[in-house]
Amino acid sequence: MGLSLQDQLLKAGIADKKQANKAKQEKRAKRKKNKGTKVTPELNQAQKERLEEARRSKELNLRLNREKERLEKLSQVRQLIEANRLKLDKYEEPYYFKVGKKIKKVYVNDDITRKLSRGALAIVRSDDFFEIVSEKVARQIVDRDPDSLVLLHKIENKR
Repeated sequence: MGLSLQDQLLKAGIADKKQANKAKQEKRAKRKKNKGTKVTPELNQAQKERLEEARRSKELNLRLNREKERLEKLSQVRQLIEANRLKLDKYEEPYYFKVGKKIKKVYVNDDITRKLSRGALAIVRSDDFFEIVSEKVARQIVDRDPDSLVLLHKIENKR
């Protein structure tokens, strides 16, 4: 086995026994001082940057996925409303309802007014327009976007 660096320095005469003992004592004191604490190897700067970039990338992907899901749901709501809305072009009787602090109206007939009050029909918002759809379709819309529902009276079950 080869000699340690300290032994080699002593043999070559570069260092004396007193310096060697002093170095051993300092080394022992340093080990004793750090005995209770675990010394973790520090990550170099490149590793830290890669970890931070991965975290940011993951966060951005999560945000983008949420936004994509939200847009898909809004598209589904628009399709449901377009496919299931009642045609209200020919009616002249106004039906008033509250949206926030404002009173809005749609033009309907007596039959639609009764169905709205019983909860068989509902009023939903599609962009800036109000449409009337069936209660079943309104519940599907609420599952996708609760903010689209404007008016749906609850059906009271009498037992």
